[in-house]
Amino acid sequence: MPPRVPTEADFTPLRSSLTFTLTWPKPAELTTSFLIILHGLGDSEGPLTQFASAMNLPGVLCITIRGVSPLPSALLGFDAEDTPPGAAHFHWGDDLKIDPSSEELDPDPGFTSARTAVIDRLVRDTLVARCGWSTKDVMLFGFGQGGSLALGLASELRLGKKVEEVTSGASAAVETLKGVVSIGGPLPRSMVPSLSARPKAETKVLVVQMEDDDADFVKEEFEDVRVVKWKRKDVAMPSNRDEMLPIMQFFASRLNSGW
Repeated sequence: MPPRVPTEADFTPLRSSLTFTLTWPKPAELTTSFLIILHGLGDSEGPLTQFASAMNLPGVLCITIRGVSPLPSALLGFDAEDTPPGAAHFHWGDDLKIDPSSEELDPDPGFTSARTAVIDRLVRDTLVARCGWSTKDVMLFGFGQGGSLALGLASELRLGKKVEEVTSGASAAVETLKGVVSIGGPLPRSMVPSLSARPKAETKVLVVQMEDDDADFVKEEFEDVRVVKWKRKDVAMPSNRDEMLPIMQFFASRLNSGW
């Protein structure tokens, strides 16, 4: 069926299990693409909703999603009863694991629940099946752990809907996204298909403030990867025009590409 502009009602079935904010283009009737925005570890959708509004991408409906699981209070440095009112701290992983080599949180805790929420329910069930769009109309933007999830989802899509069922003798429809931006979030190895003869993912990618080894790994798994490093060393959201410019240029190139 031909694509149609979604309405608020199209997203209603998702709201019982997923918290998100819709930032519509003006006018909403001119929607031609979608940008799903994924926050970092311990954050929430609020700050990135403001980021979506500030970008003001023409014809793009931005969907800013809250992580699928709350962070335990103990990891935030206070007891549950001392949690500040309105505190919102979430993550995307299936679990919280400590990496024994670094004694820090494992950056690859598995993302099955997040994949189900973002790709299966939001993208496939709502945007594609209900509204007639394609995965090629959808971009992902993620910061930190959200960036890792974004790269991982694009990586898995290269083998179609059921990565875990693909074998050397099987075939599946290749799915691509319109583009992915990750700020500081490396590609999770758990989201790289284990098939030895796997093709590179065709989704075009921009990685920002990523360690060289992590960027090289992304290049091994994706056909088209652009790498940007800012003058400062730390991983954070862009804070000035120079830092934001390559991100906006990437979005512009993808929105003008036709797919």
